[in-house]
Amino acid sequence: MQKITKEVYLKWYEDMLFWRKFEDKLAAVYIQQKVRGFLHLYNGQEAVLAGALHAMDLTKDKMITAYRNHVQPIGMGVDPKRVMAELYGKATGTSQGLGGSMHIFSKEHRFYGGHGIVGGQIPLGAGIAFGDKYHGSDAVTLCCFGDGAARQGSLHETFNLAMLWNLPVVFVCENNGYAMGTSVERTANHTDIWKLGLGYEMPSGPVDGMNPIKVAEAFDEAIQRARKGGGPTFLEVKTYRYRGHSMSDAQHYRTKDEVEEYKKIDPITQVKDIVLEKKYATEDEIKEIDKRVKTRVSECEKFAEESPYPEKSVMYDAVYEQEDYPFIDHKIK
Repeated sequence: MQKITKEVYLKWYEDMLFWRKFEDKLAAVYIQQKVRGFLHLYNGQEAVLAGALHAMDLTKDKMITAYRNHVQPIGMGVDPKRVMAELYGKATGTSQGLGGSMHIFSKEHRFYGGHGIVGGQIPLGAGIAFGDKYHGSDAVTLCCFGDGAARQGSLHETFNLAMLWNLPVVFVCENNGYAMGTSVERTANHTDIWKLGLGYEMPSGPVDGMNPIKVAEAFDEAIQRARKGGGPTFLEVKTYRYRGHSMSDAQHYRTKDEVEEYKKIDPITQVKDIVLEKKYATEDEIKEIDKRVKTRVSECEKFAEESPYPEKSVMYDAVYEQEDYPFIDHKIK
């Protein structure tokens, strides 16, 4: 793994702050009904992505995740303006506005999507890794999912085959505590989700998901193991989301005091404190970064607002039509 230098800390601070403010802006325009449907925000979990990206080789490694998926593609290299436009349903979006909040995707940047089906991406992540192994690539796939998806049967099927075939995949459970709205303690008789991997003799363990340094170290070990032919790893990254499961979540299952306690170990604040403590930047330089982030978010919003909606005909370009389908008389109107 590359050393965690001054430049890394400054990049982490700016990236995580941008992701946070990007999501905050989406929350604001959602209330104005400029973004429709479901909206799942990443606030509080930024250290997971920051640490993961530091450990990855972005020239070849891949990522797949669930529907809390707006900032991951940005970290992988996708233009944030196009991500914002996709959420607005605009033609300039990553999928021409047809995917929306839960289905950001970029083949170019090896981000294989948000997936709306809980746990649906878990077997797909193993499939991507299978493809890399089959073609002799040393690329590694990060397959991310939440604590709710850890209860899906597809996880066990996938773990079994991933170990059987020794696939280059890192399974990442971003455990933010409540799945959709039910605490981990109420969904199983165990709270250490990482132990599920032990039944398949898969290297597994917990990670402090509020600290990007801890995340980077754990991910680097898992990625290097996979790259060298050592097979899968399962990491339970213990993190926390400050906002609800989605924008329609009233959050009756937790107290405001609990949220405030977690904000005391906010990943952005942790990195900012290190930057100031080590004199990597002055308070004025931090303000400059904050200003730059605010400007970038405004540019994304402006781009999305001004972009056109796709033509209705675009919808039919993505739908399969079989001309000679049996039992249907195409002459009937």
